[in-house]
Amino acid sequence: MAKRRRMATYRRRNQNRFSMFLVSLVVVMIMVVVAVKSVDLKQKIDAKAQEEEQLVRQIEVEKVREQEIEDFGKEVQTKGYIENLAREKLGLVKKGEIMFKEGK
Repeated sequence: MAKRRRMATYRRRNQNRFSMFLVSLVVVMIMVVVAVKSVDLKQKIDAKAQEEEQLVRQIEVEKVREQEIEDFGKEVQTKGYIENLAREKLGLVKKGEIMFKEGK
């Protein structure tokens, strides 16, 4: 009878050790998967940060361009700009002005 108890106890110990080994193995595998995924996510975060910086720079460039367009729009509305454009492109002159042409 004592021998059977010892055998049953021995089997339980082996089963417990094997179970603990399996649990430990699963925990280690989970840790490895989490580590790999965290590295992947870190790379994605870095890529998105670079993309964000690039977009911020592009927004600044577009704001400067927008200001230039607004300034040009205001300049186009002035009387002096319209007169200069009429003189250069259309060859118009004011009343009383004499226009000289260069000879070739």
